[in-house]
Amino acid sequence: MATIALTINGKKHSLNVDPQMPLLWAIRDVVGLKGTKFGCGMAQCGSCTVHLNGAPIRSCVTPVSAVANKKITTIEGIGTETNLHPVQQAWIDEQVPQCGYCQSGQIMTAVALLNSKPKPTDADIDAAMQGNLCRCGTYARIRKAIHRAAESSDKPTATTGK
Repeated sequence: MATIALTINGKKHSLNVDPQMPLLWAIRDVVGLKGTKFGCGMAQCGSCTVHLNGAPIRSCVTPVSAVANKKITTIEGIGTETNLHPVQQAWIDEQVPQCGYCQSGQIMTAVALLNSKPKPTDADIDAAMQGNLCRCGTYARIRKAIHRAAESSDKPTATTGK
């Protein structure tokens, strides 16, 4: 066991855990944030996607020791019930989820895509999202929601004035 310092969604945590514990289990079982899901345990499905310093990673294969003192963002950290992230709102508007299990990973990957490429093409979306599996096959709605979120970020808001 070792003490590992993690910053998750802007909050500092000091965890006494095995340094090789997957970040997923530290997030879910130690910190208690249940939005990040376990899918395959082999970094193949994308359900466990979180952001590490803004980049999407698979938390099921990332040891906590590798992310100490870095900025981790989970699905709980990108929006609130009263202030949804544009991707979350687009997911609702386009009725993307069916079973919903993969959706936190899908959303986290989509947010990272839009942060790096605010106006993605279909090819950009397909390339970015290819590592996220959806057993229900909602890929067309996912693509449509990402385009909607990209469009919504162009609209003026009261706070930005743009």
